[in-house]
Amino acid sequence: MHALARKHLKPIGFLLLVCLLQPSTARATVFSQLQGVVHDPQHRPLPGAHITLSASHSAFTQSADTNAEGAFTLTSIPLGDYTVTISHAGFDTLQQPFTVLSGTSPVLHFELQLGKVAQTVTVVAPIQAANVGTVTPTTLVDRTDIAETPGADRTNSMAMITDYVPGACMTHDMLHMRGGHQLDWQIDGVEIPNTNIASNLAAQIDPKDIDYLEVQRGSYTSDIGDRTYGVFNVVPRSGFERDRQAELVLSAGNFLQTNDQVNLGDHTAKFAWYASLSGNRSDYGLAPPIAQIFHDAANGYGGFASLIYNRTPKDQLRLISLARGDYFQIPYDPNAGDFENQQYNSSSLRDSQHESDVADAFSWLHTFNPSTVVQVSPFYHYNSVDYQANPNDNPVSTAYDRASTYAGAQASIDTEVARNTIQAGIYSFGQHDNDLFAAIFNDGSFSNFANPASASAGVIEEYVSDNFKPTSWLTLIAGLRLAHFQSSFSENEIDPRFGIALRVPKIDWVFRAFYGRFYQPPPLLAVQCGASATASATPANCAVESYAVNTGASFAQLHGERDEEHQFGVQIPLPGPARGWLIDIDNFKTRADNFLDHSNIGESSIYFPVTVQGALIRAWELTLRSPRIAHFGQAHLAYSNQIGEQTGAITGGLICYGPSQLPTDPCYVAPGYSPLDHDQRDTLNLGFNATLPGHAYASANYYFGSGFHNGDPDPATPYPNQYLPCNTTVDLAAGKAITENITASFTATNVANRRTLLDNSLTFGGFHYNDPRQLYAELRYRFKF
Repeated sequence: MHALARKHLKPIGFLLLVCLLQPSTARATVFSQLQGVVHDPQHRPLPGAHITLSASHSAFTQSADTNAEGAFTLTSIPLGDYTVTISHAGFDTLQQPFTVLSGTSPVLHFELQLGKVAQTVTVVAPIQAANVGTVTPTTLVDRTDIAETPGADRTNSMAMITDYVPGACMTHDMLHMRGGHQLDWQIDGVEIPNTNIASNLAAQIDPKDIDYLEVQRGSYTSDIGDRTYGVFNVVPRSGFERDRQAELVLSAGNFLQTNDQVNLGDHTAKFAWYASLSGNRSDYGLAPPIAQIFHDAANGYGGFASLIYNRTPKDQLRLISLARGDYFQIPYDPNAGDFENQQYNSSSLRDSQHESDVADAFSWLHTFNPSTVVQVSPFYHYNSVDYQANPNDNPVSTAYDRASTYAGAQASIDTEVARNTIQAGIYSFGQHDNDLFAAIFNDGSFSNFANPASASAGVIEEYVSDNFKPTSWLTLIAGLRLAHFQSSFSENEIDPRFGIALRVPKIDWVFRAFYGRFYQPPPLLAVQCGASATASATPANCAVESYAVNTGASFAQLHGERDEEHQFGVQIPLPGPARGWLIDIDNFKTRADNFLDHSNIGESSIYFPVTVQGALIRAWELTLRSPRIAHFGQAHLAYSNQIGEQTGAITGGLICYGPSQLPTDPCYVAPGYSPLDHDQRDTLNLGFNATLPGHAYASANYYFGSGFHNGDPDPATPYPNQYLPCNTTVDLAAGKAITENITASFTATNVANRRTLLDNSLTFGGFHYNDPRQLYAELRYRFKF
């Protein structure tokens, strides 16, 4: 966030129509296929072997028989953990666990042993192996991780991401990852568009509704989209794990907090459904500007539904629907004499924010043959934010009401030709925004105003990608993504992406490298005036820009961000007694032009999007995930050493207004690079989830952050190198199954209650301290209906 103390858009509904009618087809990135070969101990193929694939956490199954060459293929497999069972007359039955990531096509070889009089089949926890089929660094979190990680299953928690993903952290109430916050959420592989960065505080989806969360960290193939810094692909609960079962989740803790949900589901051989209703409230919501809590309540409610219908063995229909409403009081510092209030005076503000989010995504998957799959997915998304201020706020009472509507579709085809997996598809949406910005100047410094505005835009993106496997130890990836953005101006982009993954024989290390370019469409800005005004601008609209100029700012047209990424990494499976441990090391450099960020008008505490001339983000990342250790537990580590820098002036959105030729000018920007405000050099999470006797569990997570770059907030106590102090927290949780259907747990986050100033940006209350100690108990009750 940058503090700036220092036309009616053309309607393009035809773009959406073109998207919906164009006969184009890609792969739903949440699905994969499994290929394999079954042979006997002399490596002769075994025709007629029966293959059964079973999900680890649900009743989802698929089956097939091997052909004359001993080969089989299973298609449309959602990402997650599975067990494959192989049986053949005269041979021992084999069971093998494995994990499927989205967009991959693992080829497995199975050797059946000659049958014995007495046979025993042992199923062990999935053994992690280095993946030669992708160049994208990926983190997979399942619903057991979410339920047992301290604080991760609360409605607005991001612990399921920050505890497991390197370079992911929270600052000024926003999730940042890999140096940015242009993050993309997908549900069942369908992208939920949202071009408005950093205006909403609530989570996109309640963690309790997630079956698997796949986090992809850059280096995307061309079918994944353009949110460079992170893609969150959600596989929601489906009902396949239910047999007319319901679950009631109740919790209570300090700050009068509660996070409650009732969910239920069922399935037949062809149909599965899941639905939930949730509610949450707390006297502690947002990061406060001081270590105490004032005016900081939050509450919300939501509903979620998933329907899956396997109409025929070749046709599957899916419908996902969600709706949320959230309310946040904006915390403040009541002591006008604090040094924080000398920079950003929040002592007289009594503001709040209401948010709404509704999304629907329908998917039709059709399997033409074992190697060709088509998906068509229309979607709808409505997102709004209503920032409200007390009319008596001093010196200025500001309000901002925005509503964004998106409608579009994605369609794709995935086919195999020889050793090539070819993907092609289209993604498009139309967007319409309505904005209202209002201000009451109780100090008489400016004339009061309330100005509505609107804008429209649209996006069409097409792509083609080839995944070529000349051998079992080498994968080559190449693709193009074409983007067209249309509003009062148009932008076109052609982005190439190339990758290679190579497995070293014997040691099974997988090296990967990637080069790619990305284009991110800009947010709509409906409040500007003057020479760059939209066609619908009226003289009254100019009051907003006049107010901005009065505070040393103005508005300029926003243009899309363009990124270039270089990445190199290696996956190292440990041998011997440490078999199953997997180390992933990644190095990347992202260079951005028109880097998307956000800023405020004066001390309004309201976000506006901006673009900075350039940014450079470089990092080393390390993840370590263990298998289950002696049936006792699983360890995880995520570490990032990152440098995030910016260069040049703000080029679009809320820009600095005034001369900039001399160092003494208010808009002068020194040449070279300087740290981004959310640049944190070292971020570490280390955790362990333990399975205890008596159907109990315990988990812990240790977090260390070296401190964000925000300048020196208090001249009397300067921080070294202009970085805020390091911060550490320890989170603990423990639970036990009291009966077969009742589980109780207790969670303590930030056990030591160490309070640290994380950020001094003027966003939602000014300064931001980390979360206080929170204690809560949770009860889960499962029952039939």
